Amino acid sequence: MAETSPHARCLACAFPFWEQLTPAEQERLCRFTRPVHYAKGARVHSPLESCVGILLLRSGQLRSYLLSEDGRDVTLYRLFGGEVCILSASCVMDAVNIDLYIDAEEDTEALCISAGIFRQLMQENVYVRCYAYQMTAERFSDTMWTMQQILFMSADRRLAIFLTDELAKTGGADLRMTHDQMAKYMGSAREVVSRMLKYFAQEGWVRLYRGGVQVLDKQKLQALARGE
Repeated sequence: MAETSPHARCLACAFPFWEQLTPAEQERLCRFTRPVHYAKGARVHSPLESCVGILLLRSGQLRSYLLSEDGRDVTLYRLFGGEVCILSASCVMDAVNIDLYIDAEEDTEALCISAGIFRQLMQENVYVRCYAYQMTAERFSDTMWTMQQILFMSADRRLAIFLTDELAKTGGADLRMTHDQMAKYMGSAREVVSRMLKYFAQEGWVRLYRGGVQVLDKQKLQALARGE
């Protein structure tokens, strides 16, 4: 029975289609789910590797990005504990054809669902299929928002958006992240980020310290993020 599986409760909380599965489908999903661990810096998925499977993050952080032939990368989005990484199993989505890379930014614990089993459930159960397409659409929406920022927004506004988004996740005023990390996540150059942070500091909006930034005027940054 699915109820006896150690993963059943996690899967039930993570997937809104759980109650729409038959007992047999629930049992199959649990049976082909296994815990996985990725050390910080580990490659989780790449176009050269076989389909990993659907990842339900328990803790840690994953970064999804595109990689150019000359080694430059653009971060598309990041995933945190409690979120689902569906494009690590892009093989289950016939319409998805993108050379995506996924790395562990921190030590990450996750549950991995077999791509083959998830594909079977998609074919059998319309609720699973709708969920998979919804999640894929959300990830591509994140990707388009990232590309919109890179192509059409000024560097200072992009940095303001990044800072306000990051602080919204913690609810604090400090962001412990190096200029290199910010640049990587923003798809920008370290020199540009450092120059913009120095400007923000001169305006009194932030205070810079080794390994982090303290936001002093959230309202100014939020206004800039909105383009005001």
